Amino acid sequence: MTNSRYDYLRERGSVSRKTEWLTFVLFLTLSLIVSCAPTYQKPNIDMVWPLPPDEPRIRYVDTIRSTLDVGKKTGVADALFGEEKVDAMAKPYGVAVDKQGVIYVSDPGKVFLFDLKNKSYDFIGTEAGIGKLSFPVGMSFSEDGRLFVTDISQDRVFVYRGKKYAGVFGQKGELESPSGVAVDDKRGVLYVVDSKKHYVAVYSLKDSNLIRTIGSRGTAEGQFNYPSNITIDAEGKLYVVDTGNFRVQVFDAQGKFLRKIGQLGDLPGTLARPKGVAVDSEGHIYVVDTAFSNFQIFDQEGHILLSVGGPGDPPGKFWLPAGIAIDHDDKIYVVDQYPGVVQIFQYLGKKFDKSRETKEAGEKKKSP
Repeated sequence: MTNSRYDYLRERGSVSRKTEWLTFVLFLTLSLIVSCAPTYQKPNIDMVWPLPPDEPRIRYVDTIRSTLDVGKKTGVADALFGEEKVDAMAKPYGVAVDKQGVIYVSDPGKVFLFDLKNKSYDFIGTEAGIGKLSFPVGMSFSEDGRLFVTDISQDRVFVYRGKKYAGVFGQKGELESPSGVAVDDKRGVLYVVDSKKHYVAVYSLKDSNLIRTIGSRGTAEGQFNYPSNITIDAEGKLYVVDTGNFRVQVFDAQGKFLRKIGQLGDLPGTLARPKGVAVDSEGHIYVVDTAFSNFQIFDQEGHILLSVGGPGDPPGKFWLPAGIAIDHDDKIYVVDQYPGVVQIFQYLGKKFDKSRETKEAGEKKKSP
């Protein structure tokens, strides 16, 4: 009886050790497979506008589809057991970029933060409480780093500092459908486009009080029909997308009408469903058109210079483009609501040429 029990225990121990050994070998093998497997590399796509032999002015850079595109490395455990969480944009609309180059994209219920440089991502407006977002749309930064986010569901403009809720603009009844937003630090005002009230509300940055409004409903100069987005240039001029009137209206810093850009049509330089608007460092005006699935570039007089895009899948094409932003380096960020991506382009202007020359000079100094 004793010998039988001894034999039984010895066999159990042998099986247990054998199982442990096989498990270890399997884990080691899978770990080696994961570590040796080539990581996904985005294809190097060379795409420019206009096409050669003309001098290129716009170059395609990259596309962001989800949190995977920040380049965060996957751990062995995540790769083996599929625990890594991927957050993709559902129906993005607005985009803004801070001084550090972090990309902010508004999406139902949250704002995505994509930090390509540090290979990380985060969210704003997801925590329960008074700073929780419902349907964020437009975004704009102040010089002191505050982020202003319009929420068309809550009829307010939320303010965040360092990813934390820091206040709100818009008392009850003041805003009905806030969409575009722009900050003028020099004059201490916040501009908020109200699509349903057909005007631009002007708030004091100091005390968040409503100072005045610009425009009313109509088709005359200075009037709007469902305006959507806004931006300002270095001189303080306002560029308001008058979507229902198929144009962009330009105002001075005091709200005086200066001129319009575009009209209804299907030819280059005309507009059908304008959405986002932005201005680069040289004063060129970029207008996104959802109907044309492109963005057009105009000079200050409203003359068409170039069209980028067209219907189709990225890169370089769009289905439902909406928001647009241009950073300090003249990188262009365009949100495509479907399939839910942000495409990045580079304006090859004076600032880009100067930056490239500085980089090349630095490389020459380093070389022996």
